[in-house]
Amino acid sequence: MREITYAEAVREALRLAMQRDPSVFLLGEDIGVYGGAFGVTFGLLEEFGPERVRDTPISELTIAGTAVGAALTGMRPVMEYMFMDFSSLGMEQLANQAAKIHFMLGDQVSVPMVMRAPAGSGTGAAAQHSQSLEAWFVHIPGLKVVMPSTPYDAKGLLLASIEDPNPVIFVEHKLLYRMKGEVPEEYYTIPLGKADVKRVGHDVTIIAHSIMVPRALGAAAKLAEEGIEAEVVDPRTLKPLDEETLVASAIKTGRVVIVYEAYKTGGIGAEIAARLVESEAFDYLDAPVIRLGGLDAPIPYNRTLEYHAVPQEETIVEAVRRVVRGKV
Repeated sequence: MREITYAEAVREALRLAMQRDPSVFLLGEDIGVYGGAFGVTFGLLEEFGPERVRDTPISELTIAGTAVGAALTGMRPVMEYMFMDFSSLGMEQLANQAAKIHFMLGDQVSVPMVMRAPAGSGTGAAAQHSQSLEAWFVHIPGLKVVMPSTPYDAKGLLLASIEDPNPVIFVEHKLLYRMKGEVPEEYYTIPLGKADVKRVGHDVTIIAHSIMVPRALGAAAKLAEEGIEAEVVDPRTLKPLDEETLVASAIKTGRVVIVYEAYKTGGIGAEIAARLVESEAFDYLDAPVIRLGGLDAPIPYNRTLEYHAVPQEETIVEAVRRVVRGKV
């Protein structure tokens, strides 16, 4: 099978969705002529024209409000923020309008829209352009939150998100854009709310999403050299969350390490840990569920400090060692 990058997989999903459904259109800052802040939408303006690839003013609230209004009138907008950090400026429309209108109007309307958001550290973009804010959106009823870790997942999950009748927050880690992987050329979808076991193991479960999946897999390979076989589970969708797969893995291994880049306090790791200990998995756990999240500090501009602000392969290895060896 051919290999393409994560960015190319996202672009291909957008192109296929627009070819299949004339109600799908794109909007965001510099997504047209410039091709997007990270080049993901490059070439789509020439293919579909300015009516369906719309450069917007520098106003995140306007972008979100336009998407909500368009979705309510039968369109399927895919809006893009240059950086996920800027989503705070559109929160009124995203959290109070897009997420609630379907409920408040008694199922008479739906809001089929997608917010694409590049997120995460590792590019030297400093504190205001490097955050992972998925927990904000997971907290809001009515929103779905998707964070793919591979090109294959990115394409299938984005197409499923565009088809979904609900507003979807689609988070793309900036460091993943150049990752290559096998991706079919045809149109396909991956169901939202279905986790994927990326590596089978029996000693410990590592639950990771987005950029932490390749790091967890690298850590698992190193741990295997020490005789520790780690199972790596990628939720792929944080909301809805596939509790069944996560619980099954926790029961199987008896030990769980949850790895995420976002700030540790109040992060998705706390929610996953709570659901595991509230489930039947609790009686099978041989050690406390461990959260390995980012530091509770702004992301530094200094590259060395930035590196140490979020979990890396070696810190995952160390966390798993402590859990397996009973030193927690």
